[in-house]
Amino acid sequence: MNGKRIVVTGLGVVAPCGMNPNEVWNAVANGRATAGPVTRFDTTAMPCHLAAEIKGFRATEWMERKRASKLDRAVQYCIAAGKQAFRDCGLSADAISPDRIAIFEGTSVTGIENTLRQHAGYVAEGIKAIRPTALVSSFCGGGSSELAIELGIQGQATSICTACSAGNDAIGYGMRTISEDMADVVLAGASEAPIVDGYYSIFAKLRLMSKRTESPVRAMRPFDRDRDGFILGEGAAFLVLEELSHALARGARIYCEMVSHGQACDAHHMVALHPGGRGTVQAIERALLAGEVPLDSIDWINAHGSATESNDVVEAVAIRSVFGHAADRIAVSGTKPVTGHLVGATAAVEALICALSIQNECIPPTANLEYPDPGCPVDLVRGSARERPVRNVVNLNSGFGGKASALIFRKFKL
Repeated sequence: MNGKRIVVTGLGVVAPCGMNPNEVWNAVANGRATAGPVTRFDTTAMPCHLAAEIKGFRATEWMERKRASKLDRAVQYCIAAGKQAFRDCGLSADAISPDRIAIFEGTSVTGIENTLRQHAGYVAEGIKAIRPTALVSSFCGGGSSELAIELGIQGQATSICTACSAGNDAIGYGMRTISEDMADVVLAGASEAPIVDGYYSIFAKLRLMSKRTESPVRAMRPFDRDRDGFILGEGAAFLVLEELSHALARGARIYCEMVSHGQACDAHHMVALHPGGRGTVQAIERALLAGEVPLDSIDWINAHGSATESNDVVEAVAIRSVFGHAADRIAVSGTKPVTGHLVGATAAVEALICALSIQNECIPPTANLEYPDPGCPVDLVRGSARERPVRNVVNLNSGFGGKASALIFRKFKL
């Protein structure tokens, strides 16, 4: 990191379980799972019928009505969470040169809702149904660009598409940008709005989502022997990263310190992880090495925990492979039953949860974990949160194509 220390000074989130960091943290810490029947389209012909939808979001609280009407739902979430984080950090837009602030936004399918809507219109009515604004509201780079326009940020505005690890990777690249003195402040996170019939149906076809319709909030259960898939969610989260001396000079509130980022690809399969967790192991090891973090200093791992049959076992085995006997004292939990699985935005929401865990000295539980899978040989947090000091936290995520990403956060000390 070239000797630069990087801290988190702002948080913003829009999620099914809350519209701000406090609401999200309270839901996660108390294991209040989020799921319900899909309300936006008919799922009768599908094997799955549940989702974690955001209720009560008003885009006009964050942008003009006319502007909001032209933007894909994912971009609306991006702007709301990004502006919330920037407001939270207390940094005045005119107090820093606009070219010393950068944006890194992770995503997987930003624009999918608008793209499918335009396609349906074209099929029904031809070219007259196409809106000219569809060109800029359908591409995956729209979130970072629109957020930059909203905030007047003239540094980098980059979108990163690395599936479910995109949020981690956006934060990791933001850290590198500060460490290389290309920015003093970075707004980093991710956004996604995948609850769209044409996209939702693909996950249903792949049998990746839970079918437990009788009790929606108890449906998703990572690391449980009776797990049967995840609940698709939506939302966005952003963290403000800041070079330490810059943050101290303005008296900023500091949530925690960013330590390091590790990435890998297991080069095994597009939808199945390597059985030995090769990519996950490499991502964790690279993050530990980059941050010179001792194995026994990690207190919590916020796991990817997708509640799919193979992912949870592979992830637990990978953790045990990296940490060995040290894994016996490292708490592991998955927070997706509460937030939903937000695809490209999931790692960003979980990164925000990691920062709040350190600040609140509390490790959240895995909601709905009743019967731990014996094939997952790690210390799974279940039942209730563990209130204890948290020194170092690993945020672990994986995505399609064998992508793996690990971020390490640390309790801030001068």
